[in-house]
Amino acid sequence: MPQFVTSDGLTLFYTDEGAGLPLLCLAGLTRDGRDFDYLAPHLDAAKVRLIRLDYRGRGRSDWGDPASYTIPTEARDALELLDHLGLAQAAVLGTSRGGLIAMVLAASAKARLLGVALNDIGPEIAPEGLEVIKGYLGRNPVWRNHDEAAAARGAVMRGFADVPASRWRAEVEKFYRETPEGLVITYDPALREAVLGSGAQPAADLWPLFDALKGLPLCALRGAGSDLLSPETFAQMTARRPDMIAAEIPGRGHVPFLDEPAALDALARWLRMLG
Repeated sequence: MPQFVTSDGLTLFYTDEGAGLPLLCLAGLTRDGRDFDYLAPHLDAAKVRLIRLDYRGRGRSDWGDPASYTIPTEARDALELLDHLGLAQAAVLGTSRGGLIAMVLAASAKARLLGVALNDIGPEIAPEGLEVIKGYLGRNPVWRNHDEAAAARGAVMRGFADVPASRWRAEVEKFYRETPEGLVITYDPALREAVLGSGAQPAADLWPLFDALKGLPLCALRGAGSDLLSPETFAQMTARRPDMIAAEIPGRGHVPFLDEPAALDALARWLRMLG
C-alpha cells in the first residue's frame, strides 16, 4: 500500500498512477483521493501522472492530533509527498479544501507548482455554504444504510440536477461505512472541532493567496448552483485573472464531480497549457 511518513510521524496514504505530467489531486474537506474517481478514466495515463493524497485524519491515512488538521499543515503534507516521490514540481487540482491548500502553496512554495486548478472554491467562502458544512461536519448521518443514504442524497445536495441514482450510490459508499448501528463517517470526527475552531480558512482575507497564483496557469470551475462559491466571487476571480480558464458547470452545486463535459473541457485546456 503506497504510504509515506510525515515529519511529525503520521503515515499518510496516497495513490500514484500513470506517467508524464505530475498532477497532485487534493480533495474536499471531509473526503479523500476517491474524490477524483470520476475524472481519472478521462485522463491519458501516458500523459498525466495522477497522484492522490488522503489527508491526515481522512480515508486510509492515520488520524493525528486534531490541532494538526489545518490547511498549513496539510499543505506541508502535500509538499512532503512530493519530496517522497522525488518530484520538484507538480500541477495541483484542488477540490474545495484542496483549492485552499493550493493557494497556500502558491503563497509559500510557488516554485513547486506548475499550475493550479480550483474546483468550486475561491478566496471568499459564502456564509450559506459554510453553514451547510457546519451542519454535517464530524457527525454520522441519520440514515441506517447505504440504500437510505443514496435515496436521500439528491434532495440533500443543493444545486444538483440530473444526477443518476448510481452516482449517488457510489458517493455514499465511498464516504460512509455501514455498521449495525448505522452509517459511520470515514474520517476523524475531531475534524469538526479543529475546523470550526481555527482550521476553516488559512487567513481572514484570502485574496492575497489567490493573487499569489499570478504567473501560474490557472483554471477555476464553479458549480452553477454552488452555495460555497458565489457568482460574485467567481466574477471577481475572473476579473483579477482574465487569462484564467473559467467554467461554470450546469446542474451542479458544491462540488462538481469533474466528469461533466464542461469540467472536462476546461481541465483539458488547462492541462494543454502545462505542456
